[in-house]
Amino acid sequence: MSKKDYYEILGVDKKASAEDLKKAYRQLALKLHPDKNPGNKDAEHKFKEVSEAYDVLKDEQKRAAYDRFGHGAFQGGGGARPGSGAASGFSGAGFSDIFEEMFGDFMSGAAQAGRRSGADGARRGGDLSHDMSITLEEAFKGKDATFKVATWQGCHTCNGSGAEKGSKPETCEACRGIGRIRAQQGFFTVERTCPTCGGAGQTIKNPCHACGGSGRTRKEKSLQVSIPAGIEDGTRIRLAGEGEAGVRGGPPGDLYVFLTITPHRFFQREGANLHCRVPVPMHLVALGGIVEVPTIDGKLMKVTVPAGTQTNQQFRLKGKGMTVMRSPSRGDMFVEVTVETPINLTKKQKELLQEFIGESVDAKTNPQSHGFFAKVKELWEDLKD
Repeated sequence: MSKKDYYEILGVDKKASAEDLKKAYRQLALKLHPDKNPGNKDAEHKFKEVSEAYDVLKDEQKRAAYDRFGHGAFQGGGGARPGSGAASGFSGAGFSDIFEEMFGDFMSGAAQAGRRSGADGARRGGDLSHDMSITLEEAFKGKDATFKVATWQGCHTCNGSGAEKGSKPETCEACRGIGRIRAQQGFFTVERTCPTCGGAGQTIKNPCHACGGSGRTRKEKSLQVSIPAGIEDGTRIRLAGEGEAGVRGGPPGDLYVFLTITPHRFFQREGANLHCRVPVPMHLVALGGIVEVPTIDGKLMKVTVPAGTQTNQQFRLKGKGMTVMRSPSRGDMFVEVTVETPINLTKKQKELLQEFIGESVDAKTNPQSHGFFAKVKELWEDLKD
């Protein structure tokens, strides 16, 4: 049996915000929790579904993977699947978010501190994102772009330890280095982040004067990203280890560059193909001729326009489109003709046009208009009968 859609389980739209997800989950979890439905297997099953759905959708990376690959994103891999371990029981990571609001920062706060903190109090740095706009020409050629970003970097004074030179962090006496302490809350025995060390498991009695004990300082750094030729609009490029520095010597996070290709004044992109509309004077399409059109690589191409060409007729220039990423091939370019009707005619030009109309406007020279009005005449005759 195929699994139900996570958004459907929570009763939210796929564009729901994190707050909307949390609100929907709270209502369902409180309603379906086994403590409120003793012996109700159906409620227990639904509660597990709701917990599993929220456990995935509340995490940005898991949600992005699910939106792209569905349930298949969490099948067949070596990592933990949604709903595995504690998340499938009655004290899942999602339900702890509700407890966090009701009883403080125990459970989820403690669990996160345990996952992110090492035995030495080190924590992984946060991920960063940077928005970058490039032109269509740059997307065609590819480029190496340099940009600056303000972020947390490892403190050079204490080498990331957070302690003043000549001293070092000490094991927290309150939690004995675990980072969590247990407390009795009614029927529950819960864990919460140690208030003494903040979940780090260590205390610094003599903090570094430069970073205040965090092991990192905020600075601006310059980075370079290599944008491959043929890149698509909306592509995300990951720069591993270029995010925020970890706390107290923890590993750094990653930085994600989100690319936006600015609209082009001449070309419209469709995958690897390019489209452009070219206005052509009426006399040229009537008699036939040649027009020159620019290409994305900065050259001019001659396009032969046969006599009698009509508006919206397209001409294909093979291999003159966008670069295909990580490939030597290119897409095609499609030139769409738009017949330009002359304006601001002189008296002489009008007289010549009148002479042209008198001699040549018939079904042979204007088959489309004559065919159309012939059909209109037939329809009118039918309506009169």
